[in-house]
Amino acid sequence: MPDLLTRLQESVGFVRAKISLNPVIAIILGSGLGPFADALEKATSVRTSDIPHYPRSTVEGHSGELVFGKIHGKDILAVKGRVHYYEGYSMEQVTYAVRMMHFLGIRSLIVTNAAGGLNPRFSPGDLMFITSHLNYFFDNPLRGINLDSLGPRFPDMEEDYDRAYIDMAEAIALELKVRTQRGVYCAHSGPTYETKSEVKMFQKMGVDAVGMSTIPEVIVARHQGMRVLGISCITNLGTGISATPLSHEEVTETANRVKESFQNLISEIIRKM
Repeated sequence: MPDLLTRLQESVGFVRAKISLNPVIAIILGSGLGPFADALEKATSVRTSDIPHYPRSTVEGHSGELVFGKIHGKDILAVKGRVHYYEGYSMEQVTYAVRMMHFLGIRSLIVTNAAGGLNPRFSPGDLMFITSHLNYFFDNPLRGINLDSLGPRFPDMEEDYDRAYIDMAEAIALELKVRTQRGVYCAHSGPTYETKSEVKMFQKMGVDAVGMSTIPEVIVARHQGMRVLGISCITNLGTGISATPLSHEEVTETANRVKESFQNLISEIIRKM
């Protein structure tokens, strides 16, 4: 198999031949949040199943597309093809789309997810700006030989989520009357939801929301020098907090309920980036 850089160049060459835009902003769309890409103007969709070396998404709510289009006159890339560690992929595969972004010229990344709320002040439907994260994958996408052409051996994670972006996004949410929170996000391998004991442990560690994605992508984005804004859609409350059993159907139903406010918020954030 070709090395990672060769594979990335082949993937990006395939995509470049199909698009005319030059995005510097990208957004990764979490479970149930894919409809945002439908609002893009002059959109060109590239199926990830056609892209050489690109891993295939197997989860409902992740259709497997890279959508290039415009919002407020800005060229952007929307990823509807997120893959997860729990699908059996390696960290290199999970972060492949973010590695491609480097070669496509992306400088700012908005990463979104559906998450369970652990903070008692949160309600399903809230949008949480991620201020930091706790990596419970017990794995790291930068493990192994470092690609010096992409980033440093030991990248600093002091500002893993861009403070200026958070302040700007929070001000926009206030103007739009969108209910938002700030908090710490924790991710683990999944695919099981958390046990009551795990939820209690995470709460004691200061975690506000928990999920199964995002952190590997953020690590790689920061390794490449990208500015990152992270947003969790609180689609349910954690085990032991929720009055009903957790299900993927609840996740997608809540995401669908807030899609209009989510789309309006993201659109304005991109306008001001």
